[in-house]
Amino acid sequence: MGNWNRCVCPANIATKGGIMKTKAGLWIDHQAAIIVELAEAGEQIRQIKSTVEKQRRRSKDSEPAQVSIAAGEVPPDDSREREYQGHLARYYDEIISYLQSSDEILIFGPGEAKGELKKRFAKDKSGSRIIALETTDKMTVPQIVAHVRQHFHHEAPRGRVTTTAVPRQSTKADYA
Repeated sequence: MGNWNRCVCPANIATKGGIMKTKAGLWIDHQAAIIVELAEAGEQIRQIKSTVEKQRRRSKDSEPAQVSIAAGEVPPDDSREREYQGHLARYYDEIISYLQSSDEILIFGPGEAKGELKKRFAKDKSGSRIIALETTDKMTVPQIVAHVRQHFHHEAPRGRVTTTAVPRQSTKADYA
């Protein structure tokens, strides 16, 4: 499943009182994020794939041997953890960049990523726009869209829906 957008209308549209508030729902785990932005006349759906690889867990039997580490060297586990955290930080920053124009944000998903992203939002000084954090199971894109519509009491758009492929903005090579 590649990155793609489905857009029915611009994210912000004019209304009698000025610009309509943009509401966004975000389903997230460490492998992918689905952003659904809602506006009065339609919606935009975007998928962001993570380059983060699952962390390997060690069993009791595979504990590292006690070895001395020369000054300036980093134990392999520490360097792997820093690399993993760096990948997550870039992934979360990319997601935040797509949500900058959203006035209200619902974040949901199955694991720890939603809470980690909320903390990242707080560092970015935009966490006050997060109105809800929910734990859900894995969901299909249509289920995610329906969940966001239901949360914000937004009806499905009428008319033609177009799907457009969007090239990946950041790749694994960008993080090497």
